[in-house]
Formats: sequence, structure tokens, C-alpha cells
Amino acid sequence: MSEEKEMSFLDHLEELRWHVVRSVAAIFIFTILAFLFVPWIFDHIIFGPADIHFPTFEWMCKLGKLVGAEDSLCAKPFHFKVQSRNMTGQFMMSITASFVIGLIISFPYVFWEIWRFVKPGLYRKEKSNSRGAVFAVTFLFLLGVTFGYFILSPMTVWFLSTYSISDKIVNEFDITSYVSTIVGMVLGSGLLFQFPVAVYFLTKVGILTPQFMRKFRKHAIIVILVMGAIITPSPDPFSQLLISLPLYMLFEISIFISAMVVKRKQQEEEKELKADQQPLS
Repeated sequence: MSEEKEMSFLDHLEELRWHVVRSVAAIFIFTILAFLFVPWIFDHIIFGPADIHFPTFEWMCKLGKLVGAEDSLCAKPFHFKVQSRNMTGQFMMSITASFVIGLIISFPYVFWEIWRFVKPGLYRKEKSNSRGAVFAVTFLFLLGVTFGYFILSPMTVWFLSTYSISDKIVNEFDITSYVSTIVGMVLGSGLLFQFPVAVYFLTKVGILTPQFMRKFRKHAIIVILVMGAIITPSPDPFSQLLISLPLYMLFEISIFISAMVVKRKQQEEEKELKADQQPLS
């Protein structure tokens, strides 16, 4: 197999430039397409988690009826006003929402472009060990976005819109605050679900070990349960499980991945050791 031709620093910069240009172009195209449908996007997607008929609330209510916890899992109707207190508020939030949707849709292609730039610089063994990286990262990102939109967003909107310290205070949210909250939940979850990928690479370079993660498992469980208790509509165990269980599964999967990486490294070291001990013919 012929070796890759060496490239100068300027050649690498030129190659990177075109990967960046194509990535930005993809995001820009999908952002423009999303902007053309901004009214529909706001009515059905952005304000979706603020509707009591949102699929998540209906699924929770059906689950509540099934397990006999209807009072706990069926969210009560909630109402609040969204206002635009800045002259550019609606326009800027239209651009923000369009950009985020464009970024989410184009993410698989953007990461593929990044991977195409990084991959030639890897050793053959590193390329072999990182097969399926584009699929894994994309799948986890989209899974995280789905979790953020269908689980975290409606729970957060329900909690914050119904939280009140006095009957004299009326909940009226600025459009900037509302959109920023939804975007933060969705993109934040997309990044959070990259945790197994981060664990994989940190274990590969020897910074993280499965023993370390198992040692702090109890601490992680407490943090996850606290997060679930904060953002669930009611303090019952069923609602907390809807939030906490996926996050805990993500943590356990990360431990499993770390253990697999360590085991593979040990096997490779044993093979190299045996090869070094064999007498020369």
C-alpha cells in the first residue's frame, strides 16, 4: 500500500480551509432553509414543549394511568406569556432558532468533513480502532438532541413556568430567555451525550480508567438524581426515573467502553511482549 504523500504546513492549512468552507456552507444552506419556515418552526417546534399536548406530557400521562400514578405523572395545564421586549428580539431569535436547526441537521456532514481532515494524520492502528467514529458521534449527538428536546425541554419549561413564590407575580418570559433555554437544553444534551466518546479517547491516552469511574460511581449517581429531582415536574420516583435513568445508563456505558479500551490495550501489549521474546530465526 502506497504511503500518503507528505504535505507542507501551508498545504495542510489549504486542506483545512476547504473542509471548513464546505462545513460552513452546509450549515448556512440549512439555516437559510429553516429561516424560510420560521413561523411554522416557532409554532410547532420551539413552542412545542410549552404545550400540554406535547407528546412527552401525553406519554407520561399514559404511563401514569398504566402504573396507577396518574396524579403524579399527568402534568396539569400551564399557561404563560412570551413577550419580546427588545425591538430586534423576534428577528434575532428567528436567526438563532434557524441557525441551531441548521447546525443540528448538518452536524453529520460537518463532523464527516472534520474526520476527513483528521483521519489521514492517524496511524494505521489508530484508523482501525476508530472505525465507525462518524456514525458513533453522530448517533450520540442526535440521541442527545432528542433527549434534550423531548425530555429535558418540556420538563424544564413546565417547572419554570409553574414555579411561583407569590401569587402577585405573573410569569411572563422574554422571547430571548425562552429560546435560549430551549437551545441550551437541546445543544447541551447533544454535547452531554458525547461523554462515551470523550471517555474512549481519554482512556486511550491513559488519563481515565474504568477503576476511577467505578470508584466515583456513587458520586455520579447522586449528581444524576439531584439533576432529575430539580427538573422533573413532581418529586415522585417515576418522573425522576425518566430523567435519571438515561443519564445513568450513559455513565455505565462509558465505564464499559473504558474497560474495553483498557482490555484491548493490555492484549496488544501482551502480543508485543510475546513477539519481542520470540528468538530470532
